[in-house]
Amino acid sequence: MKKTFYKALPILVFMVMFALPMFAQKSNPNVPIDGGLSALLAAGAGYGIKKIYDKKKEK
Repeated sequence: MKKTFYKALPILVFMVMFALPMFAQKSNPNVPIDGGLSALLAAGAGYGIKKIYDKKKEK
């Protein structure tokens, strides 16, 4: 358990270091989140299609 914790600790510290400045930024609440949301939807659809293709390939 300690070994896993020590391996994950640098990653956690790195993520926290880059997450903190994001909370400090002022943003306009009227800005649409379309760009990032579209990328996530496309990635999810591609991943789902790949999984379906792999399942059919196994049979």
